[in-house]
Amino acid sequence: MADAANVGRTLYGYFRSSAAYRVRIALNLKGLAYRQAPVSLVKAEQRSADFLALNPQGLVPALQDGKVLLTQSLAICEYLDEAYPDTVPLLPADPVQRARVRAVAQAIACDIHPVNNLRILNYLKNELAVSDDVRNAWYRHWVEEGFIALEQQLAASAGQYCFGDSITLADACLLPQVFNAQRFQVDMAAFPLLGRLAANLEILPAFADAHPSKQPDAT
Repeated sequence: MADAANVGRTLYGYFRSSAAYRVRIALNLKGLAYRQAPVSLVKAEQRSADFLALNPQGLVPALQDGKVLLTQSLAICEYLDEAYPDTVPLLPADPVQRARVRAVAQAIACDIHPVNNLRILNYLKNELAVSDDVRNAWYRHWVEEGFIALEQQLAASAGQYCFGDSITLADACLLPQVFNAQRFQVDMAAFPLLGRLAANLEILPAFADAHPSKQPDAT
């Protein structure tokens, strides 16, 4: 349940951003109330002077938690885990398991996602003048490359979720990436384990409430 006090917690994000989606899931899992300040990536609001004053990278998400302003989704999620330790943990206590969860989260957030986010796809289309078909093929190639490795990696650890039957940061990263893969017609039949894990996750309230279609800026 979300904390009723909500001490000035604001998430700056975009409804379809995988990175913002991860943080919404983490906030929900931790039971932390927050308000949303939508930043339209298609309208380039992330390049506005006001937003660049918050995050000079011009990327979402950014989280204002009281007097604390943070950027980068994984850093935000780990901050939430450490700042609010009495709520559902996102990382295991065991150092080896923590490292393994981080490895999966980073494989998604640092290796698969960055070469396929909107600014890269826009550069391919607008600056390099590739067709939509070629751009989408680029997306599918790199997602499928990453998913092949993830399918093998998670075979050793998966239960209901990425690591047994407990939710971790890896799950908060996996579902948004699967959502975006499906948007670009990646054939998830080739990745039965990832598909099963995503199906288990998407029905959980913390994940369902974070879905892009339920956000205030969804169009």
